[in-house]
Amino acid sequence: MATASNKNAAEQDILQRFVYLPLIAGWLVPGAGHFLLRKWGRGALLAASILGMFTLGLLMRGKLYGGAQDILDMLGLAGDLGNGLLYLVSRALGLGTDQVQVTTADYGTRFIVVAGLLNVIAAVDAHNLRTGRKS
Repeated sequence: MATASNKNAAEQDILQRFVYLPLIAGWLVPGAGHFLLRKWGRGALLAASILGMFTLGLLMRGKLYGGAQDILDMLGLAGDLGNGLLYLVSRALGLGTDQVQVTTADYGTRFIVVAGLLNVIAAVDAHNLRTGRKS
């Protein structure tokens, strides 16, 4: 018969093996890495911020980078890829592929890139919390 301490030890052993799980989950879904670590407030704030910036960027008709012709496009693509599943689903649905025709679209594009960069920072933060580098 398993005791509560044995179950906790088994859970901790499993979590020790998946040290990169909060990093990967946090990149794929904004705030998920913090939710896995039971940092509910921090995860909710990050998820709301990233989702809000990404959504506002799309509503302003910002573009999602699909290819890289020059260095600035490569940097934009790297920022967009930081959005994880948000980027992949949006590209699959054909969102953000229009030519920039209004002034707000340029701001929208920047919102989307910054949301991706913030998501990467949040995922790394979740990984640092998981490994004990940060408390």
